[in-house]
Amino acid sequence: MKNDLMQTIALVEMSITCSVVLILLLQTLSRNGIPFSIKTLLLLMFANLFFWPLGMSMELPLAGYVRGVLGDLSIVSMLLLWSALLPNQQVTPTPIKWCIAILAIAFYPFALGVSMFDPYAWGYGSFAFLIGVLIFALVCGLAGWVKGVWIIGAAIIAWSLRWHESSNLWDYLLDPALAIWALFAAWNGLRKQRKEKARSGYLFRPG
Repeated sequence: MKNDLMQTIALVEMSITCSVVLILLLQTLSRNGIPFSIKTLLLLMFANLFFWPLGMSMELPLAGYVRGVLGDLSIVSMLLLWSALLPNQQVTPTPIKWCIAILAIAFYPFALGVSMFDPYAWGYGSFAFLIGVLIFALVCGLAGWVKGVWIIGAAIIAWSLRWHESSNLWDYLLDPALAIWALFAAWNGLRKQRKEKARSGYLFRPG
């Protein structure tokens, strides 16, 4: 019974996530943007489209096939993506993106067995690791990224409730999609910063 409930929750989450991605793609193609009320209607429509099986030829709903390929997203990744639809949503600071990117670069090789050192094991109830996550949330708050504090808090609560199948805190905080996003976003921010510096240097060049 509990397993069925967790599978349903996972499908609902993936249906919403796929819908958000579609809406964000539509928003990039729209010149004037999409009003929040229209986004809400599109979210409901797309989420139902992804959640229910389409026709007798499909054994699973569309969200089930996407989940089979990607797996479950972390709570942090999912809430970051969902919050992108909110009006006046707070942008993730570039230093935080770099922190996530560096953490992913350091974490995944060891978690995949490059050496005997396995940071993934910390996620199984390590009190020191939990304190480290709380300190990182505090750093996010000091950096002015209040949304990040709430998202990390939600991830810790979800982990304590065993919201997903995994009992490892890492799976609620980090996933490959979030790592790839952070790497590209941090690099893109650095590239834009260099471009603006070069442009300002050209504008204020003597003569």
